[in-house]
Amino acid sequence: MASPETGVLAARGRALAVLRVRGAALAVALLPAAVAVVLLVGGATGRLGTEGGWAVARWAVGGLTVLSLLLATLVSVVVARARPALSPSVPIAEEAAPDLYRLVRDLADRLDVPAPSAIALTPDCDSWLEDRTHRAHGPPRPARRAGRRAPEAPVLVIGSPFLWWMRVAELRALLAPVVAGTGPSAHPDIAAARRFIRGLDAAAGVAARARGPLRALPLRFVGRVARLLLRAAGEHVVLMERGVAAAASERAQGVDYGLRIVAQEQVGLAYAGWDRLLTRVALPAWRMGRWPSRLDAGVVSALTELSRRDRLAEGFASRLGERPACDLLEEPGTIDRAASLLAARLFHGGPAEPGPDWSPVAWQQYPQEIVDRKWRLEAARLHRVLDELPVAGQADPDREAPDPSRAPDRSTTPADAPSAAPAPPLTYAGARARTPAAPHPASLPQALDSSPESPELSVAAPSPQLRSRRGDPRAPGGSASAAETPRTEEPAACAPPPCGPTLARVIDRLARDTRAGDLVAARLGAEVAREEREEAARQAARSAQADTTGITWGDGPADGGLPLFPLQPPRTARELLADHVTAMVCCAAVDTAGAAPGLDWLDGPALLVDGARRADLGRPVLSLVDDGDAEPLRGWLHRVGVRPEKPVRLG
Repeated sequence: MASPETGVLAARGRALAVLRVRGAALAVALLPAAVAVVLLVGGATGRLGTEGGWAVARWAVGGLTVLSLLLATLVSVVVARARPALSPSVPIAEEAAPDLYRLVRDLADRLDVPAPSAIALTPDCDSWLEDRTHRAHGPPRPARRAGRRAPEAPVLVIGSPFLWWMRVAELRALLAPVVAGTGPSAHPDIAAARRFIRGLDAAAGVAARARGPLRALPLRFVGRVARLLLRAAGEHVVLMERGVAAAASERAQGVDYGLRIVAQEQVGLAYAGWDRLLTRVALPAWRMGRWPSRLDAGVVSALTELSRRDRLAEGFASRLGERPACDLLEEPGTIDRAASLLAARLFHGGPAEPGPDWSPVAWQQYPQEIVDRKWRLEAARLHRVLDELPVAGQADPDREAPDPSRAPDRSTTPADAPSAAPAPPLTYAGARARTPAAPHPASLPQALDSSPESPELSVAAPSPQLRSRRGDPRAPGGSASAAETPRTEEPAACAPPPCGPTLARVIDRLARDTRAGDLVAARLGAEVAREEREEAARQAARSAQADTTGITWGDGPADGGLPLFPLQPPRTARELLADHVTAMVCCAAVDTAGAAPGLDWLDGPALLVDGARRADLGRPVLSLVDDGDAEPLRGWLHRVGVRPEKPVRLG
């Protein structure tokens, strides 16, 4: 077995190779100056001529020397002043986690390496050491004595899900190889090579974000030089870091090696649960302008649920009786809140601070304030799109049929149909009002409770009840009950259209009209894309005005701005249609069958019927959306007791 010193020596050899690249670049910059000195000294001593070609050579080399020195100074200043990018994290003061600091220092003493200078948490399932010795990353340090720079220990960055899911002994075993990396990091040559590479990377980032011709032209040259040096030293840097990792791993072999195997299994499980919690549970709340304030506590529930469902994870939940690593913190709730807000900023691009449009939500409030409101907003968007569609069979035969593959523009509405009343944009992030889970209001017109004769909607002739509510002067003074309204045998084209948001209208329209599914899906995609563009513009405005003094980003975020790590790819139009139909079914189940919105820790929003989750709704909805077959969905509604002809309350 190789000793840790073998890995350190290999890493030091690669670090010297990186420093030789730096020396070669400096030599190239000083070469014209050296030639100019030789020509001047030769002319002064008489060994070289002073007229003719020698004089021209002196002037040419002198000009080249001045230019090369100016460019070298420019590169050196930009590299020295550029702030290396740091991983966004929540700093943990020693007063906030004395037990955690004590555990890390005891671990460093057992490994015989320097202890990390500080500890920080990041909303990710990983841990690493990060050098934050740049003067821009902290308060001013006292002046050092002349001589070689004294090395400073890096900062230990720990994934916040580990503290809540892992036990204290497992966390210590997991951090052993990470803390052992402070030994090689303290070597002067390795530290100098890392500083050189981080400076080049920061300079390349500054050049990529330069704006304006006067600033961009010189920085573009600096960026090319930095990328050239990074390519020249890239292989040596990779091998140097491998040597450092090998040395740290060898040094940590004697500390809790058997327990580290169990801890590594927990890492994979924690990553799976954290990913499902972010994409299925947190993302719907972020899209509505809310952020769960206890994400790390939620990952425990998610992983416990995963352990219950997965037989391979059996026994993992039994560890919960041991002391969790979050007990090493003085105020776990406060730190969890800060890490949750940072996760929302990284993965969704939310504001840096809470506000009226960006408020926290507790897990107890999630079903009512997120799930129910999300369903009703999507159901409202679905009905708004249906309002804009022409009645089946009444389209102008001379008009060109719309292309289902693209989102039709609003200007393609038939000319004989007046424009619908403008509705406020239903964006998740912009909506503020809470949707209570209450029964239908008493002021709802009674005519909506009657079963409509024709499920197709016509926007050409609004119903009397809708005209009365919108202030139409043609509307009658009152609304008649369904029992008082006589039924007349008229053709379907002349019958008044059904009024009110009912599930039966959605099902019949998608099942009877072969073109409706494609049209609705395309228009839903266009609506969601428009809302996402508006939200992206708001996020860009917030990023330009936000004060990020509490979190160090380096010289700025990534070129694409926030979010740095988008969670999901864009959904297709068919997926959007299926989600909106599912939301409409859930609203109908809540309003007419006594169902309730719920939270599944691995799948997100869930429909609870008689206290149990119904997970069999997806297949009937896909049958309606993809094949136009409504019988499976109607059978599901009959079994659950949902009345599709009843109106639902929208967001």
